[in-house]
Amino acid sequence: MGDTELVGADLSFATLSEANFSGVNLKRVRFRSAVLSRACLVRADLGEADLVGANLSGANLSRANLTDANLLGADLSGADLSDANLSDANLSGAKLRGTNLSGANLSRALLFGADLGDANLHGANLFFADLTNANLAGANLQDAHVKGAKLVGAKLAASTPIGDPPARGERWARGLGSAE
Repeated sequence: MGDTELVGADLSFATLSEANFSGVNLKRVRFRSAVLSRACLVRADLGEADLVGANLSGANLSRANLTDANLLGADLSGADLSDANLSDANLSGAKLRGTNLSGANLSRALLFGADLGDANLHGANLFFADLTNANLAGANLQDAHVKGAKLVGAKLAASTPIGDPPARGERWARGLGSAE
């Protein structure tokens, strides 16, 4: 579907499991409560898309653009969002358990109360992201960039390393506190 455009279409409540939207322009599309489980959205442009309550479990969104997308309460568990752009996206209350977010750009994203348990955030950009009350237990935050991230009330397992590897003779930052 490489050159297809569905800009502004309303696909709310649609069942599109395993659909192939690779490289498709889906800017400002409404996918409210749509079922996109195991869909292929590699390099899709979902900028400003409305995905409130959508089921994207197991979907492949690697290198997708989700800038300013609204994913409030969406289920992205087990999805691949590696190298995706989620800057300024609303992921409040989203289910991201076991999701691959390695190298993803989550700068200024709203992740209030999101479940990121066991997610892979290796090398992710979390600059100024709001992770208030988020669950990060078991998440891989190695090499994640967390400067300015808000972690108030976030649940972090004691063994979860945060940020860049420590300098020789230093230790990983653990738990809450300054995330710079």
